[in-house]
Amino acid sequence: MAARLGADAIGLVFYPASPRAVSINQVSDIVRGLPDKLTIVALFVDASRAEVENVINIGCIDLLQFHGNETASFCESFSVPYMKAIAVKDEQSLSANIDNYQSAKYILLDSYDPNVPGGTGKTFNWDVASSLSQELDLPLILAGGLTPDNIKAAVATVQPFGVDVSGGVESSKGIKDKVAMQSFIEGVRAGG
Repeated sequence: MAARLGADAIGLVFYPASPRAVSINQVSDIVRGLPDKLTIVALFVDASRAEVENVINIGCIDLLQFHGNETASFCESFSVPYMKAIAVKDEQSLSANIDNYQSAKYILLDSYDPNVPGGTGKTFNWDVASSLSQELDLPLILAGGLTPDNIKAAVATVQPFGVDVSGGVESSKGIKDKVAMQSFIEGVRAGG
């Protein structure tokens, strides 16, 4: 459905604590028939090297998304490019944290919550992301509390390379809603 609606990428969550988690055994059914141009992202939170390698060995993963406390050397040690998710606490710690991941293909900014490694459903101060996106050498992906109702404003304010959504287009945890997905993608396009 995401591909038919015009998404550029889909994410497969390999974090067992998530209501959106998938197993390696489900991947072939999920990606079967998807267009080649669609990027398949594998999301991890503090996974072991073996767990990441097992997913890469499936053969269809285009990008790794690290959403935990992974070091840059760990992230860059795989045969697949990576995106590093960084929680936005304040501008000073954000810049310093991003500097550690210059080998990333993308930087994803998400809301900070001390108890959750992402998927908080909360937005953060987009002005911080906006100023950062102008000076950042790496393409910026915006996440955190994005919904069909706020995506146009988010894109217009931050002007990111891309956006990442999950809970904001769900009818319930882990269940995507076609109408919300379509409205979200239309909002991205309308936001510029």
